[in-house]
Amino acid sequence: MDAGRRLAGHPAVAAVGFTGSIPGGKAVQALIDERPDPIPFYGELGSVNPVVVLPSARREGLAQGFAASLTLGTGQFCTNPGLLFVPDDVELLTSLAEAVAATTGGAMLTERIRDGFLHGLARLGKLTPLAEGWAGEGAFAVTPQVFTTDLATFAADLPALAEECFGPAAVVVTYTDPAELPAVLDRLEGSLTATVHATDPEEAREIAGALLRKAGRLIWNGWPTGVAVRWAMHHGGPWPASTAAAHTSVGAAAIRRWLVPTAYQDWPAELLPLELREDNPLGIPRRVDGVPA
Repeated sequence: MDAGRRLAGHPAVAAVGFTGSIPGGKAVQALIDERPDPIPFYGELGSVNPVVVLPSARREGLAQGFAASLTLGTGQFCTNPGLLFVPDDVELLTSLAEAVAATTGGAMLTERIRDGFLHGLARLGKLTPLAEGWAGEGAFAVTPQVFTTDLATFAADLPALAEECFGPAAVVVTYTDPAELPAVLDRLEGSLTATVHATDPEEAREIAGALLRKAGRLIWNGWPTGVAVRWAMHHGGPWPASTAAAHTSVGAAAIRRWLVPTAYQDWPAELLPLELREDNPLGIPRRVDGVPA
């Protein structure tokens, strides 16, 4: 905290980036608010990354994909699928339980992160256990755990049941009528990602509309834990996923958070940066009057 205070308050600092918990992000924002001059804060905070499995979804490999995504890196990915909405189908629930039971836990990065995970499990303990993996080994080791509840019970205990439990834990929410999903999805807080599993796009139309308002990256028939450093990558989303939903913290466009926009109007060529001079001595791609040149 002392290091963060010095950094956020230093007069030479013009913007702050942060990846961590919601309380941690709020603490950093409070430090920035104490400055005499406001500066941008690019925080990446909590995210539950809802996944909706619709009745038309292909079942083959679904449970194994979920278990692998849930436990990747001992669940320490900010794109970890923490909420899974599925049809109330015994066969599907059994396959999910078997896939999770076959996983093995591992070590978390720090004791504090491990303790936070255990605290989250205690909060979810009022739900029905669906499956538990094998115990992990080493310092700060944890065990994958998944709980289940029905859509009505889940909705009645929002927002508490939709809080992030950082680590290899998730809540599987069962439903009988997919038409009831959009109203519940609308009540979720922002996430970095949202996923739909379906084979019929029309079946997913209303679900997609609800999730579009809740996440920065939408995934079709995949899993959210893959994050690629590419031009098309967007790693951000509505609060509390991030404090600046218009920006990405991963990918080529992430550099834009740290650029200072300056326009030069009728400026003499001798004083222009090399990147803006008429002869383009650096040979960089750019636009002139809006046209690529």
